[in-house]
Amino acid sequence: MVTPLRIGVTTLWLSVIVLLPLAAIVWQAAGRGWHGFWLAVTSHAALESFRVTLTSAVLVTALDVVFGLATAWVLVRDDFLGKGLVDALIDLPFALPTIVTSLVMLALYGNASPVGIHLQHTPSGVVMALAFVTLPLVVRAVQPVLLELDRDAEEAAASLGATRLTTFRLVLLPSLWPALLTGTGLAFSRCLGEFGSVVTIGGAVPGRTEVSSQWIRALIENDDRTSAAAISIVLLAVSFAVLVVLRTVGGRAAKREEEDG
Repeated sequence: MVTPLRIGVTTLWLSVIVLLPLAAIVWQAAGRGWHGFWLAVTSHAALESFRVTLTSAVLVTALDVVFGLATAWVLVRDDFLGKGLVDALIDLPFALPTIVTSLVMLALYGNASPVGIHLQHTPSGVVMALAFVTLPLVVRAVQPVLLELDRDAEEAAASLGATRLTTFRLVLLPSLWPALLTGTGLAFSRCLGEFGSVVTIGGAVPGRTEVSSQWIRALIENDDRTSAAAISIVLLAVSFAVLVVLRTVGGRAAKREEEDG
């Protein structure tokens, strides 16, 4: 197959599954003009949903970075009984339908919690659900890089008297940084658009647990698809901007690492 044909097929496929849906939602969001779009995205309910969504996304992403890196480190550097099982369980959120995740969270942290922790209809419940579905994104982004890292540099730093923290900060982190940023961007973007995992544990309490995806559903149920599309455009724009920025920073970090190496 010649190169122009491959490019054409790829472009056509991307257009069908990405560009055309994006164009359609932009067209629908513009149905009432700029004034209607602005009213939709600046309404009190919309702003409250943005606040809850962004606050939850930032908090969950920060937790994912810390615990995702720690989990990847343990899976790569440590040997223990059941390691293969734990490694397989990391991918469980990818396999489960997100609504099942919400039901699992409700069973574990609902009013009839078997562990005595009640998070139903609370911001903490939303955070727990989002963390469950996004943690693997960071783990799987960092884990392959950790596997490929040469330990000679670590051993050299240790022989020179560097502490573990100093070795991690100066030797390991520069190599992990691009992958960590990629996982961070994916986790944050997933948080912005997540719906199924928070639908029952969160309860869509306005100003408290109602994320933007749930507000979009409410608008659609009220036959206000234009406003729903406008909210969606904001989420898409924020997600895309974050991914571009992190990808750019990560690319530059990787380039510097290659030059230094």
